[in-house]
Amino acid sequence: MAILYYAQVSGSFAAGMSVFSATMLASVLLELPTGVLSDWMGRKKTMVLGSVLAVLSVACYAAASGIWLLIVGAVLEGAARAFFSGNNNALLFDSLKDDGREDRLHDFLGTLGAYGQFALAVSALLGSLIAQDSFRLVMAASVAPQAAALVLSLLVPEPVRRERADGPGPFRLFAEAVRRFFGNRRILAVGGANMVSNALGEACYQFSSAFIATLWPVWAIGIARTLSNFGAAVSFKLSGRLIDRFKELPLLVAARLYGRVAHGIAVALPTVASPVIISSSSLFFGVSVVAGENVLQKEFSDGERATMGSIGAMGESILIAAFAPLLGLLADAVGAAMALLAAQVLMLAPIAVLAAEVRRGGRTGARR
Repeated sequence: MAILYYAQVSGSFAAGMSVFSATMLASVLLELPTGVLSDWMGRKKTMVLGSVLAVLSVACYAAASGIWLLIVGAVLEGAARAFFSGNNNALLFDSLKDDGREDRLHDFLGTLGAYGQFALAVSALLGSLIAQDSFRLVMAASVAPQAAALVLSLLVPEPVRRERADGPGPFRLFAEAVRRFFGNRRILAVGGANMVSNALGEACYQFSSAFIATLWPVWAIGIARTLSNFGAAVSFKLSGRLIDRFKELPLLVAARLYGRVAHGIAVALPTVASPVIISSSSLFFGVSVVAGENVLQKEFSDGERATMGSIGAMGESILIAAFAPLLGLLADAVGAAMALLAAQVLMLAPIAVLAAEVRRGGRTGARR
């Protein structure tokens, strides 16, 4: 829906797509600095700054009458994403550690993820109804929940700071985070697999509407999205119990393998049931997100937690920016179904890396 509004305001789909590019570019450029800022300045302040930028971003979108204010909004949105990406999970982990419950991180990540997916499903339906009168009204209405999020961020307590009072400055902090990230085998294996899988998965998700449109009427595409959101919500909600029973890495392998099989069948043998088959993979999406994040948070160090998370997020954003246009070029050459099938084959490589890590076994735990 966003692209329809951006194209309406800017005058073309090409200009409208540049808004997404500006968001991604700003996020990539600011990812590491904001992660360092979180570790150096504190979790709450970083989240509040991100919330302020998010409010300003949506306000710019709603007020835009041409491309330039849309671009300003996109840069602000990318900055807000960067402030949130490494910081918010680090804030959750640190807060749980204050209460001695850091071993239950997967339960809280699952619950929060479920709420987020339910919110996406509801907002998609409400947004569709409002958009029948005005796309701009949808954007204007979006300012209120962002403002509410800002107010709530002011109420969040700052976790206990565990680094030394005379801790390193931002440059030494960044250098230490890089050393710990690339010096830890499990972080490299799981973090690298997450980067590739998530980047290709996001590119495929954004492009899948083009494939679904060849099988279903355009008005029904939203149904497939809603099914995916509800499936992901269920997956997030059950992730804690599943991780307790089967552990993170085996679940990561199983969840991602099912996704590749489901997508492969759906696009290799396209039928009217293919969109539903694709949506079924969302039943494992929340599990894979929580399991992967749980492994990484256990391995990250307290003093560089947000910065180490931002390193992974930046790598993922760069890969999305690279894979998305390549997927489009491949689709132009061989068709949407074959392009998506090729992406599924590529996504088998991260599964092999994770399977090798399962065979290695070993204790998961942070190196302080």
